[in-house]
Amino acid sequence: MRRLLTGSLLLLGLVGIGRAALPPMGPLPDAISDPELARSDYAEHCGGCHGIQGSAAPAQLPELRGRVGWFLCTPQSRAYLIRLPNIAHSRISDNQQLADLVNFMVFGLGGPSVPAGAKPFTADEVARERKFALSSASLKAERARYVEVAIKQCGAPSAMRLLYPGQKP
Repeated sequence: MRRLLTGSLLLLGLVGIGRAALPPMGPLPDAISDPELARSDYAEHCGGCHGIQGSAAPAQLPELRGRVGWFLCTPQSRAYLIRLPNIAHSRISDNQQLADLVNFMVFGLGGPSVPAGAKPFTADEVARERKFALSSASLKAERARYVEVAIKQCGAPSAMRLLYPGQKP
């Protein structure tokens, strides 16, 4: 019994540490219905590849931290985020829950990269856009296209062309 209690307390401590390791960079929008669930959904569904803090460098994956908000620059690049295969085909079937996860990712991890006045994703928007999921074959070209738009039209830094800061071109 004592061993079970000690193990339970240790697990609770690790959960607490895990939450402490997930501070958002920017303020989260009020549109997120359950910020703690959105944070844990990000950790479970996205953090394994993109990193719990939104940085998986030097993995060959786009860095989210301080950068992903630039994709809210145009309606097309905004839709691109929802159409990404791992989002569009997410096991999270509830569109509001998925919108909350993406809002956590964009506003929390993207922080200062979110354009002023950008609106949070809605359940209706997620339901509409996830029907048009991109194929993995088109991801690299699509990302490059929207990065160029963000640089030219919205003032995103040219370093966005790289998957993560410090990557060798």
